[in-house]
Amino acid sequence: MIGQSLPRLEDAALLTGRGRFIDDIDLAGQAWVRFVRSPHAHADILGMDDSEALAVPGAVAVLRDSLDAGPLDNRSPVRRRDGTPLAPPPFPALARERARYAGEIVAMAVAETAAAARDMAEAIVVEYRPVRANEDEVLFEWARGDAAEVEAVFAGAAYRVGMSLANNRISAAPLETRGALAEWDGRDGRYTLIAPTQGPGQVQEGLARALGAARADVRVITPDVGGGFGMKNGIFAEQILLACAARQLGRPLKWIDERADAFLSDYHARDHDTAAELALDDEGRFLAIRTSTRSDLGAYATGAGPVIPTDGGSRMLANVYRIPTVHAETVCRLSHTTPLTAYRGAGKPEYGYIVERLVDEAARRLAIDPAELRRRNMIRPDEMPWTTPTGLVYDSGDFAGNLDAALELADRAGFAARRQASEAAGRLRGFGFASYTEPDGYKDGRVAMRFDEEGLLTVTLTASSNGQGFATTFSQIAADRLGLPVDAVRVLTGDSDIVGRGSGAGGSRVTTVAGAAMVRASERIVEKGRRIAAAMLEASEDDIAFARGAFEVVGTDRRVGLREVAAASFNPAFLGEDMDMGLGADGHFNARTYSFPNGTHVAEVEIDPETGQISLERYSLVNDAGVVVNPMLLEGQLHGGIVQGVGQALMENIVYDPETGQLLSGSFMDYAMPRAADIPSFALERRQTPCLTNPLGVKGGGESGTTAALPAAMNAVADALASAGAPDVQMPATPERVWRALANRRPEVE
Repeated sequence: MIGQSLPRLEDAALLTGRGRFIDDIDLAGQAWVRFVRSPHAHADILGMDDSEALAVPGAVAVLRDSLDAGPLDNRSPVRRRDGTPLAPPPFPALARERARYAGEIVAMAVAETAAAARDMAEAIVVEYRPVRANEDEVLFEWARGDAAEVEAVFAGAAYRVGMSLANNRISAAPLETRGALAEWDGRDGRYTLIAPTQGPGQVQEGLARALGAARADVRVITPDVGGGFGMKNGIFAEQILLACAARQLGRPLKWIDERADAFLSDYHARDHDTAAELALDDEGRFLAIRTSTRSDLGAYATGAGPVIPTDGGSRMLANVYRIPTVHAETVCRLSHTTPLTAYRGAGKPEYGYIVERLVDEAARRLAIDPAELRRRNMIRPDEMPWTTPTGLVYDSGDFAGNLDAALELADRAGFAARRQASEAAGRLRGFGFASYTEPDGYKDGRVAMRFDEEGLLTVTLTASSNGQGFATTFSQIAADRLGLPVDAVRVLTGDSDIVGRGSGAGGSRVTTVAGAAMVRASERIVEKGRRIAAAMLEASEDDIAFARGAFEVVGTDRRVGLREVAAASFNPAFLGEDMDMGLGADGHFNARTYSFPNGTHVAEVEIDPETGQISLERYSLVNDAGVVVNPMLLEGQLHGGIVQGVGQALMENIVYDPETGQLLSGSFMDYAMPRAADIPSFALERRQTPCLTNPLGVKGGGESGTTAALPAAMNAVADALASAGAPDVQMPATPERVWRALANRRPEVE
């Protein structure tokens, strides 16, 4: 079953309106919550008048001072430049004396209906004293590599190519906004939180810490999830406050976010400004790379926020090249904006973007073909395993082969004629590409695999699907390893009481780590099943072999199917004295090394000089994700990632007023998202070099599209602008920015 494009098992329900999302779930006796948020980016909170709110028909309560909820868990593994641990300031669930960003929660309105809760929230009067909001402060400084060594390399280099690059702030903007339903069970002394997450484990841990409860006294249930992209992978203030208030009021509480509030309260992403420089010898060989980054983490540091612009992202600084030495330094600041967290790629797109933009700029300045410059510096397959200066160990991949295949797929040879045709029509045309690899498949995966008496296999995962198609992927893996029909496998996720402890979805890791855990569990199932089959067939266990879903006595036609063995495992007659009833096993895989998907993406754009409008005309990609469980699902993941990357490169942008700290792009009227008409059909070729660091040979695929699309799209824009003698632009390459760049082009090129 591995390698087949099996249609998604989830889709029949999702496409016919039978999905079960947070807004579809209600509990008896529930009340509704609307959060009151600060309208100021920075203000002292002087008092609150809730008298009019409590007079609203259906009002239940206004909660503020009585809410005894601890801060969010924002511990981070990052260390400062001097090696000391980072201890971020507390991240309160509710602003008490001072609000530090527009959208921070200052109170809760509780009512019998959602409409009444909204009316209550609008009637609450909070007295504020605004404070200057355009100041920020340094939280910590960080560095990796030997600065003196890198400086010596640069001093002796034949060429030094530098660029200033911005990685713009963006919103995840999932189709389903956040929401939650919290309940307190006074009899059992347990909290239950129902919420869209990327895995209940991390939310369960964060909720227990904030509530001062034992982890076992917190249950987190995740139904269907309409998109997460990293943003739904951790704890949020609303989840803590709902659970705390549910206990205080003695009834379930429900909250569904509205899109206007989501732009303010969903964690944002990216927001890096980097000065980057590449050193080359006189033959165009890369000698060193260095970066200096300023990262705005928002008003508070989340657990993931400090990792992304430091350890997490800078690992990418060698990318697919033989770069001997690197140095990266980062200053992380706090500001009066929405906090940041992981978003599709979480550092990999940011730093991959830096490297590939630098390589293209170096090719332009040295008058070397950008493909040739890359080939000259790419790590070869016969050089693997290859250890980068940031400590990553590449085990597999043909980087130059991917590049050549992608350029052929994109018809680079025909680009000159296409450019000429565009110019004849009064337009500019650009061709850009980017090569990448990225470290995926970290943390752990825990699975349980159990047969029932009818031979149905249930597989539980600690990660929750938010669009990836886990039910399909893991049914295929189980069917492949155990020789079962896919419809004999059921995949369960999303309930901490059922799936137990383990990491959620993120970092393109789930198929890698959970798939590897399934291999281990399957081996244990076969081992026990062999003993039961021996008893059923009245043969020696040593004579029993397993293949294609059945146990057989070697050299005979006597055989029994695995599902029959599963049924027999509930019959004591076939069990040894040391065997428990039932057939199943647990599996746990902790990824101590990464997988490294890799490839090359090619973008081709056309620009209207009169308006600055960019049209993405063609997009081609060659991708190596190792062994592919379901090619159709992989292609869907790549397509989605590309669109998110192109969206950031060309249009998406979170913008704040620099004086007041007010969010200016707080709706889809102001925050541009890519539409179907903005994206061409993709030309995709899969190349496969099995990963050597996990038993399935799979590599991550969920973030690759974004990592490659950012630099591919922007290199194409830069190529088009350079053909007209216009300067480069920063992301997002909006029509206004492109139009201004063309207005400032060198007169002799006009």
